[in-house]
Amino acid sequence: MSNTLNVLIAEDEPLIIRIVTRALHEISQSFDISYCNIKSVTDYDTALKEINEAFNTTPFDLIVLDTNINMYNDEVLDCCEDIGAGLKANFPNAKVIVLTSCNNNYKIHNILKSLNPDGLLIRSDIDFDELIKALSSVLHHAPYYSRAILKLIRIHIANDFSLDKIDRQLLYHLSLGTTMKYLPNVIPLSKSAIELRKRNLKALFSVENESDRSLILKAEQHGFI
Repeated sequence: MSNTLNVLIAEDEPLIIRIVTRALHEISQSFDISYCNIKSVTDYDTALKEINEAFNTTPFDLIVLDTNINMYNDEVLDCCEDIGAGLKANFPNAKVIVLTSCNNNYKIHNILKSLNPDGLLIRSDIDFDELIKALSSVLHHAPYYSRAILKLIRIHIANDFSLDKIDRQLLYHLSLGTTMKYLPNVIPLSKSAIELRKRNLKALFSVENESDRSLILKAEQHGFI
């Protein structure tokens, strides 16, 4: 890494941008960084623009990414797949830290699978000292996960079974109250195939003759929702 640290902060909350910027300046001397070249964006379109420009000019060394960043039309987009999936390919040497307010295990699992970030922090876990630790660890080439993320990882390690993407989608949508009639619109399977999946999941979680609610509660206990 050169003496200049090129950073992109994609975050729609100005206060968080200021805190991350302050933390970067605080640790810069420890890493012999003479200058932090920080670009901050607060919306999806500008984030894509900065990423595309950096790909053709000066690559980013560090990217701090909010999982939900506003679009110009005020919709909220989960940008981990739309922005994050290409980051490692376009900037193979860049470190990526993801910030999220989401404590839903299904979505956190998707972040870990789709992006495999160097750091993943839940906002409720974060204070300034925690952010300093995360940035320092990642710049030292060591991954950093906040407490809630480590708890999720421990739960999954303790499980003696795993679920595929479709199983996780089904559990997630059942937890939202999505009806069987509507499920084929959000899961790429027929209604009969979804019914079979659900029966298999109930057998896996030992709630064969119980309600969907019992299945959801068991899945939550094992960290899949």
